Amino acid sequence: MNPTEYEYLRKFLKDNSGLDLSADKQYLIESRLLPLARKAGLSGIGELVQKLQGGARTVITDVVEAMTTNETFFFRDKVPFDHFRDHIMPEIMKARAAKRSVRIWCAAGSTGQEPYSLAMCLKDMSAALTGWRIEIIATDLSQEVLEKAKAGIYSQFEVQRGLPIQMLMKYFKQTGETWQVNPELRAMIQHRQLNLLHDFAQLGTFDVIFCRNVLIYFDQDTKINIFNRLARQIEPDGFLVLGAAETVVGLTDTFRPISERRGLYKPNDPRAAAAKPALAAAAPRLAVMAGR
Repeated sequence: MNPTEYEYLRKFLKDNSGLDLSADKQYLIESRLLPLARKAGLSGIGELVQKLQGGARTVITDVVEAMTTNETFFFRDKVPFDHFRDHIMPEIMKARAAKRSVRIWCAAGSTGQEPYSLAMCLKDMSAALTGWRIEIIATDLSQEVLEKAKAGIYSQFEVQRGLPIQMLMKYFKQTGETWQVNPELRAMIQHRQLNLLHDFAQLGTFDVIFCRNVLIYFDQDTKINIFNRLARQIEPDGFLVLGAAETVVGLTDTFRPISERRGLYKPNDPRAAAAKPALAAAAPRLAVMAGR
């Protein structure tokens, strides 16, 4: 890959995914795209670039997905799920006692471990949630990982990463060397392909938004734009959950951190977000380099 090809790919990925690669990431692109080029019967990255320049839709999709890392596991980082069980849901249930309805969005839900972890938390609270309408929307860039999430089938290695044995036995069925989430739990989640760079107002408003380990690879303007639009999709008393390495501080005043609860945020006046200029969203898809 020569410098011209690398600069083209950097701009292509920024324009088509929001992914902001530094000038020294040639090794990353080569490691991800050389196998893709060979699988497609191409001579190398140079020919792959030619296909992209020609507007080949399948190649565009494959390149963006090849740059995606779907690192995730059940109850990842544990703390956000403790917050969800011990702080978020009790407060939401008190505030929604009249309408008895909760909407949750997992942005970048990947292969499903995060939304299924939330679903298990909710099932364990089922006695207190009798008669409630629970809706979990899980979105991601990759159709391939969404299909895996819908199937809810995981290897022994995957279920051993973060999943308590009691929950494994309670919510999964073993078939040979794999485990499948039970139908009742799978039915709690709607999986949709979505690009965070585009308008997501059609999803409606949510009481809780998990958007963890997604935005750390985007440039500052893109982060600000997404935070401002997330603020318009969250209820005034709702919660935003970010990854441990992410923050809104110094980027936007649309959310404020909750003291002593790492990664947990509340929305401020949504009119503050509406007053911010929105960036042009040219990308047809969103690449997620971070693990979820």
